[in-house]
Amino acid sequence: MTKKNKIVLYDTTLRDGTQAEDINFSVEDKVRLVGAFDELGLDYIEGGWPGSNPRDIEFFEKMKKIKLRNSELAAFGSTRRAKVAAKDDANVKALLASGATTITVFGKSWKLHVKTALRVSLEENLAMIFDTVSYLKKKVGTVFYDAEHFFDGFKDDPEYALKSLKAAQDGGADCLVLCDTNGGVLPFEVSRVYGELRGELTVPLGIHAHNDTETAVANTLTAVKEGAVHVQGTVNGFGERCGNANLSSVIPALQLKMGRSCLSAKQMKRLRETSQFVYEMANLPRRKHQPYVGESAFAHKGGIHVSAVMKNPETYEHISPELVGNRQRVLVSDLSGRSNIIYKAKEYGLDIDSGSPEVKGLLVELKELENQGYQYEGAEASFELLLQKAFKKKEKYFTLLGFRVIDEKEADGNLPYAEATIRLEVDGVEEHTAAEGNGPVNALDKALRKALERFYPALKDVRLLDFKVRVIEGAKGTDSKVRVLVESGDGVDKWGTVGVSENVIEASWRALVDSIEYKLFKDKKTKQTKKR
Repeated sequence: MTKKNKIVLYDTTLRDGTQAEDINFSVEDKVRLVGAFDELGLDYIEGGWPGSNPRDIEFFEKMKKIKLRNSELAAFGSTRRAKVAAKDDANVKALLASGATTITVFGKSWKLHVKTALRVSLEENLAMIFDTVSYLKKKVGTVFYDAEHFFDGFKDDPEYALKSLKAAQDGGADCLVLCDTNGGVLPFEVSRVYGELRGELTVPLGIHAHNDTETAVANTLTAVKEGAVHVQGTVNGFGERCGNANLSSVIPALQLKMGRSCLSAKQMKRLRETSQFVYEMANLPRRKHQPYVGESAFAHKGGIHVSAVMKNPETYEHISPELVGNRQRVLVSDLSGRSNIIYKAKEYGLDIDSGSPEVKGLLVELKELENQGYQYEGAEASFELLLQKAFKKKEKYFTLLGFRVIDEKEADGNLPYAEATIRLEVDGVEEHTAAEGNGPVNALDKALRKALERFYPALKDVRLLDFKVRVIEGAKGTDSKVRVLVESGDGVDKWGTVGVSENVIEASWRALVDSIEYKLFKDKKTKQTKKR
């Protein structure tokens, strides 16, 4: 905290983040996440509340055997109970037993909580804060004090809220963190409160913001502008209710926009990778529209935008995406112009002339397909195959001679039975096979693979990772056209394909065929590249 212009980054994903709905990290998950945060270069990683549950106790025991390179592990807990000495308090003992060299304790700043939650006198609450901080400071190197509900408490009674901070300061706290626990404060209020505190305290100030008014990131940046040197948050903004300040946005905003040192340039490039890893550990889909690190953060769709970006990325990009480990993307849709086609062609290794008839024809076909319901934003593999076909570079791997799908249910209470048979031809050799599946699409997928694996053994590596069906024209009811999006992977890459039809089996078939053909096309392209 003494380095000039340096902002201390304090991550609470493993504690505050786990209070979010649908998030539950195992002990091993938490250990792996600590490793990722350490590599990213976060100053402090709050591991959990060791006095609150067996899982956090086990986590801190495991962490005693692990040495971190860049980060300090912090344990979190509350001030001592009323009328109990800090040295005798079970929560305080658990914090020290965790082995963490940094401890963060929270206390009450709002008289409402002192009276209704703790049910102690205002003087006893101040004593609880002072006693706990001073006792812990004698035992460990660093003690942070989280002033819970500080902004609400300051609005209610500024004098008492300030007394609560001074109690922690007098106890030896290394930083006083002002918490917007209810998430209801707006940036102008944050600015006013920090301004009124200026000159009242000698200990550095921090900020811990929740996102209930969609201003947690703005509140955090405002606090830093007003003098805070310590920021708390979670990766991807995970947290109770609407979440916490999103470090994936706070960090680049501080460093790239405000000139405040947070991470090295090399560490900053790990930001997107770390964000994605946290989503994976949480078993949640990635938020593609997330600023800075989301898949769509630097994606361009309109033809005019793409044309300008190709000339100078600064025309429609507020930073270089590579700074945060992201990349520029160009989407293809009915809004596309020639620039989109040229950009994507170059991305796929095709050197083409923007004035060629193939480009014009592809643009017309693309807009017609999108009019039918095709969407290539989540199915770039299908678009690459479409591009190869337009320039007569697409290879035909097999010819379908016909397929039949049977989905039979004998009676209520019985599960349906699905079977698919397929006939196809590869280089003049006919294959006729059948397969059962958990539903008609699964049966068809199995039959197709079974027929082709004899000719293309690499298809054994392909797995269907995601399958989405979207009704395009809902007014027609069950006769509506549907779009099927399939995500596939082979352990090395992932790719998306699309199919559209009034018949869900046919739409699925088209997406599945594209998935298979893309795998074969991709492998061939990889071999050719290696030969060069």
